[in-house]
Amino acid sequence: MSVVASRLARLIQAATLLALGLAGAAAQGTNDAPHPIDLPTALRLAGARNLEVQIAQQRLSEARAQRESAREQFLPALSLGVAYRRRDGMAQAVPAGTVSDTHLQSYAPGATLAAQVALGDAIYQSLAARQLVTASEHALEAQRQDATLSAAQGYFDLAKAAALAGVLREAVKVSEDYQGQLHEAVAAGVAFKGDELRVQTQTGTYQHALRQGLEQQRIHAVNLAQVLHLDPALELVPAPDELAPLKLFGVETGLDALVQRALSSRPELKQSQALVQAARQANKGAVYGPLVPSLNAQVFAGGFGGGRDNGPSNFGDAEDYQLGLSWRLGPGGLFDSGRVHAARARLAAAELGETKLKDTIASQVVAALTRLRSLSDQMALARRNVATASEALRLTRDRKQYGVGVVLEDIQAQQELTRARATHVTSIAEFNKAQYALSRAVGEAADAPR
Repeated sequence: MSVVASRLARLIQAATLLALGLAGAAAQGTNDAPHPIDLPTALRLAGARNLEVQIAQQRLSEARAQRESAREQFLPALSLGVAYRRRDGMAQAVPAGTVSDTHLQSYAPGATLAAQVALGDAIYQSLAARQLVTASEHALEAQRQDATLSAAQGYFDLAKAAALAGVLREAVKVSEDYQGQLHEAVAAGVAFKGDELRVQTQTGTYQHALRQGLEQQRIHAVNLAQVLHLDPALELVPAPDELAPLKLFGVETGLDALVQRALSSRPELKQSQALVQAARQANKGAVYGPLVPSLNAQVFAGGFGGGRDNGPSNFGDAEDYQLGLSWRLGPGGLFDSGRVHAARARLAAAELGETKLKDTIASQVVAALTRLRSLSDQMALARRNVATASEALRLTRDRKQYGVGVVLEDIQAQQELTRARATHVTSIAEFNKAQYALSRAVGEAADAPR
């Protein structure tokens, strides 16, 4: 645990410095100024600043505190004080047995050490609390992996939006250049005005799409800032030229091997197993706990004095000791069948939940690997389509004619090239997201590739 705490401290320190760097950059400029961020920075910030991770850390602290409370049930309670007792009225003398009207008083200053421990409950509750701490530790790790996945997917959504905006900027530039050429040809009387208007319409369409793309880029920046718990006014922009295919897993990786890795690594499954153990200890506490007697012990050390009113009074040292064992019958004790049945039902539900989780994990791995393989093929097809569309546009431009058919062919070739580039960019981003999704399904905390 000390190694884990040390690593966590270093991670938080590094991420805090990164966050302060972003905040410092924001203080030097306006919130509208772009703030570059790369994938490693996003992942580190997610591990240290994500609010869901911080909430999970507090829940772990709560579970540890509850474990301490369970252990404290074994400890006695110490109380200091003064006891005063008075008797007015009839009393019976010992050993004489006579009854007379008396006025008596006594006082006992001192310290009392008392212990009343339901040993059965204390033992099994302590064991269950230990398992709940383990479950919370695995829940924290699961939340960290969720935060890493959200940060990676948010970053690639941002990178995809930025790359798509770049594709549209290039399309606008190419279309504007072509529109300018046609305008000169129309002025020279060698081209048709309608062709120029067609290209102008295409340019406007690209400009409209570019504006929408910039809007999506800004929205994805806001979403990523929320995941990283940064100021949403910061305009995060991805590192340039970083949208390239990653390889955390090969598409040829065997399915059975991945499923086995997931079943041995997923923190949610370890959390579920710890919860099953906690439920098992609670069930034992309901069945066997009442058989263990409760301990009652009390020690008093101090003084004791008193006597009759207006009579002699004595005071001196006094010590009292008391020790007892008891068993409870009925609710919360022996023969509490309802408590036993409820504990068994909770244990059965926890075991069924673990089985269901295993099925879910296996399904997630299958779906993630299927998507990864599909996107790998889509990415290869998109890359070939870009090459084909680029060649088609080049051949169309080489004809150097301004007939109606040729202009329409040029417009169509530009559109096909733009679509092919956009599809290629999208396939790369989705492929990278699928890599991190498969890593999460397997239960491995993937870092940014070096």
